[in-house]
Amino acid sequence: MPTIKQVAARAGVSVGTVSHVVNGSVPVSPDLRLKVEAAIRDLDYHPNHVARSLKTSRTRTLGIIVPDMTISFFPQIIRGAETGARARGYSVIAVNSADSPERQGELLSLLRSQQVEGILLVNAAAPTPPGQISRVIDAGIPVVCLDRVPDGFPVDSVSVEDTDAAEMGTDHLLAQGYRDIAIVTGPLALQNERRRLEGYERSLKRAGLPVSPDLIWQGNLRSEALAAMCRERLSDPARRPGALLCTNGPTALGALRGMHDCGLRTPDDIGFVTFDELTVDDLFTPAITTIVQPAYDIGFRASEILLERIDQPDRDRSDVYTVRLPATLRVRDSSRRISRRAAAGVVPMRAKR
Repeated sequence: MPTIKQVAARAGVSVGTVSHVVNGSVPVSPDLRLKVEAAIRDLDYHPNHVARSLKTSRTRTLGIIVPDMTISFFPQIIRGAETGARARGYSVIAVNSADSPERQGELLSLLRSQQVEGILLVNAAAPTPPGQISRVIDAGIPVVCLDRVPDGFPVDSVSVEDTDAAEMGTDHLLAQGYRDIAIVTGPLALQNERRRLEGYERSLKRAGLPVSPDLIWQGNLRSEALAAMCRERLSDPARRPGALLCTNGPTALGALRGMHDCGLRTPDDIGFVTFDELTVDDLFTPAITTIVQPAYDIGFRASEILLERIDQPDRDRSDVYTVRLPATLRVRDSSRRISRRAAAGVVPMRAKR
C-alpha cells in the first residue's frame, strides 16, 4: 500500500505539503496541489483516516439525516452540504430516517459512534423526543436543523421563508381569478407546515376572503393516504375547490393521484400550485407551477454554520443562527385559467410523445 512519503517523493514535495492537500487544513499553491493530486492518482494512495482520527481526535466527517432520500428535495440538500463540507476538507455521511423519530434516534447514536464532528438534521415528521437533539449537543457535537425546525428548542437552523413562500403561491392563484382555494398540508405538528398554512391564510384575509376549515386538508406524508383523502374530497362536484395549493412534494403527488382517480385535469378542471419540483418540465404538459425552495443553498449554508460551530466550540449555544432563505415562484401552465390557455392548445396532464 503506498505511503504518504511515497506520494511526497513522487510529487517532489514535502510530506507536510501532501498532508495539507489531503486534509485541506492549509492553503497550497495550485501548481503544488496539481502535482500532489497527480501523484495520489498515479499511486492510488488512500489516506488512513482512522489512524489520523485516533491521533488527532478529528475525523473531518459530518453526518446528515434526512427523512426520505427518494424525495428529490432532500438529495439536493445533501449535495449542497457535501459541497460546503468538501471545500473545507470534510466528508459527509448521509443516512435516511424513514421519517421515524425512533429510527432518527438510532441514527444519531450511530453517527456519534462514528465520531462525526457535527450533524445536519432534517427532523422526522412525527414529534421528536426533545432529548434527542440536546443529548447530542451536550456531548459536544454541534447540530444544525434544516427545513424542519423543532419547536421550543434553541438550535441553529436553515430553512425557507415558509410563510412568505405560501403567501406568494396563494397570491398567484388569487391573481389568476381563483377564489375557493384549498390547501393540502402535511402534519401540522411540523413548524414549517404551520407556517405555510399561516401564509395561505394571510393571503386570503388580505384579499377579503374567509378562511374555510373545509378547504384546509391536513394529511400525512404518505402518498397513498394523501391520494385517498384528496379523492374523497374531490369526488363531489358541489364541494370541489377551484384550485389546490400543496405544501410539499408528497402532498402534491397525492393530490395529483386523487385528481387522476376522479378524472380531473389541471388546469381544465382545477388550478394547481405546489412547493417543490415534481417533474422534468420539458417532458410533461401541463408544466406544474412550483414554489421552488433553494434546497442546494439550504444544505450549503447549513454546512457552513456547522463548520463554524466546530471551529468555535466555546461560542455561546444560546446565540443561535436562524437563517431563512427566500423561495421563488415558477409560473407554468397548471395554475392558469383555462380561458386564458384555450388558444395555446396545451394538452393537460399527459406525457409528450
